[in-house]
Amino acid sequence: MAGKLIIFSAPSGSGKSTIIHYLLKQNLRLRFSISATSRPPRGKEKDGVDYYFLSPEEFKARIATGDFLEYEEVYPDKFYGTLKSEVNRILTDGDNVIFDVDVVGGCNIKKFYGEQALSIFIQPPSIEVLRERLINRATDKPEIIEDRLEKAEFELSFATQFDVVIVNDKLEDAQEETLRVIQTFLTQ
Repeated sequence: MAGKLIIFSAPSGSGKSTIIHYLLKQNLRLRFSISATSRPPRGKEKDGVDYYFLSPEEFKARIATGDFLEYEEVYPDKFYGTLKSEVNRILTDGDNVIFDVDVVGGCNIKKFYGEQALSIFIQPPSIEVLRERLINRATDKPEIIEDRLEKAEFELSFATQFDVVIVNDKLEDAQEETLRVIQTFLTQ
């Protein structure tokens, strides 16, 4: 039986990664789709494990042949995207694919797969709470936090385009709600 797709999008600091890591420990047969990028490997990153590393020319050629479900040019010649072949490989194995993508990529994947995909938007309780979380992380300079908050305003405008919006006010509640929603979807 072919698997299904679970798409996650959220502003930075919403708790999306924490919720995804929680879900990966559940018995849901979830596997991450390995993204492609045109940037060089960093540190100990390995091709086909962390990313599929392509040259900018290879990436553009694969865009032209329609190999990507979604992609984005983040900086000039620095592309990130989801290869259709990677998703098909996981689905053919009968596993479920989990995506952690930006809002535009999430909408594009949902549009391509329709009812075979569930799109979930993890929303912070408010911009003020999001600001506090980003400050408390202590990983970004104040100007980076402001950039993230500005981007969050844009991302929040997409929430209504997702199948489910889960407000992460209390992490444990958000994890349990997300798990219930996914379990229901996978049994349909």
